[in-house]
Amino acid sequence: MLIVLPPSEGKTAPAAGAPVDLGELAYAGELTAKRERVLAALVRTSAGKQRGRALKALGLSAGQAGELARNAALESAPAAPAAEVYTGVLYERLRLPELGAAARGRVLIASALWGVVAADDRIPAYRLSISARLPRIAGLAAYWRPALAKALPDDGLVVDLRSGGYAAAWTPKHARVVTVRGFTPEGKVISHFVKAIRGDVARALLQAPEPPATAEGVAEIAAAAGHDVRLDGANLDVITRG
Repeated sequence: MLIVLPPSEGKTAPAAGAPVDLGELAYAGELTAKRERVLAALVRTSAGKQRGRALKALGLSAGQAGELARNAALESAPAAPAAEVYTGVLYERLRLPELGAAARGRVLIASALWGVVAADDRIPAYRLSISARLPRIAGLAAYWRPALAKALPDDGLVVDLRSGGYAAAWTPKHARVVTVRGFTPEGKVISHFVKAIRGDVARALLQAPEPPATAEGVAEIAAAAGHDVRLDGANLDVITRG
């Protein structure tokens, strides 16, 4: 089983530590050159004199201009395990740093900057969404798609908790894919609470004595963890009043 997580908009900046070493990140052989190009473009854009253009390219408001300074210093900024850098509701519920090494090893985190990172990969805090437009780089989902298709495993079971453009950057062709959705008892889609639901389900799957190999196995583990679930093809629907 492989669980693919979205990145978080919010991140905890490491207070100390050596900077990122691209050669030490997951799938370095396949992705380092692509990472170098995006990193250089992001640093160059964020450090440029045309601040308004940089904010627009990155989809940031004037009140978020401080993110430009953070991005401009990425190559020398302290790095820490991705499991500690990414924050937000999903990661608060998942509590990835508490899990054992084997469980963390079943996780990949999607990233507009890195393509993907493993939970223990050391990265700095950054700000770059998959919808950003960097100079001389087409849409970031399209940019990453060929390299991720070659690099990432495409067999077994993939529990895909990404959304939007991050899912567009890599679509498994051969693996059995399960997604997680949230609904009210009346059948209304839950959008505001779905990140918490996905974090809870991911934690249950990673804590299971044996990782599931099928969608039915995912549903059984989620139900055993106390969730009201319904399996709709490749979709695990979690029914909640939250």
